[in-house]
Amino acid sequence: QVQLVESGGGLVQAGGSLRLSCAASRYTFRNYDMAWFRQAPGREREFVAAVVWRGGDTAYADSVKGRFTIAKRNAENMMYLQMNNLKPEDTAVYYCAARQPGYSINYRGGFGSWGQGTQVTVSS
Repeated sequence: QVQLVESGGGLVQAGGSLRLSCAASRYTFRNYDMAWFRQAPGREREFVAAVVWRGGDTAYADSVKGRFTIAKRNAENMMYLQMNNLKPEDTAVYYCAARQPGYSINYRGGFGSWGQGTQVTVSS
């Protein structure tokens, strides 16, 4: 298990930007695939973006492609989600997650470690 702590959420107007950060506790962070998920009120948690353990291959939900960028910095034990051109429908609690490698980047399951979440609110 990897302990994860998100930060960087807040209130922003539509069209604005935010960068979320996820700090990992273990030195073996570099061996884990990482992802961002989000959950809006009354809705199920949904996949946002993922990056493989090496920090190369990435995958995005169609709703955020071209607006969000995921990045993994193994030397820093950090993962980031740069969110641009935010929309009100991006409002949610955002969670970072980690899993052991070996899955296809397009597989959305297998994540066993989760952070506590950070709130992102986009006003219209």
